[in-house]
Amino acid sequence: MHEQITDVLLRRKIMRKEITLGGNKKLKIYGTLHCQSGKRMLRKNRVFFHSEEEALQNDYRPCGHCLTEKYKIWKIKNSNGFI
Repeated sequence: MHEQITDVLLRRKIMRKEITLGGNKKLKIYGTLHCQSGKRMLRKNRVFFHSEEEALQNDYRPCGHCLTEKYKIWKIKNSNGFI
C-alpha cells in the first residue's frame, strides 16, 4: 500500500523492478505506473504489484485506459454472454 511506503523506498523498488504495476484497492483495477488514471487516484487507495499474475491472483482487473487490449479480453471473459 502506498501509505505504508516512503517515496524513496518506492522509487528504489520501481528501479529494481520489484514493483511494476499499480492498482486501486477500492475499484480492484491494476495498470501501468505511467497511467494517467492511476496517477489521479488517492494515495490511500493505491497498491502495488510485482507482476500481472500477482494482480490477477488478487482479483484485480486490467485498466481500460493503459491496458486496453488486456481489458477488452478480460471484459469478454467476464461478460457471461452479455456484450
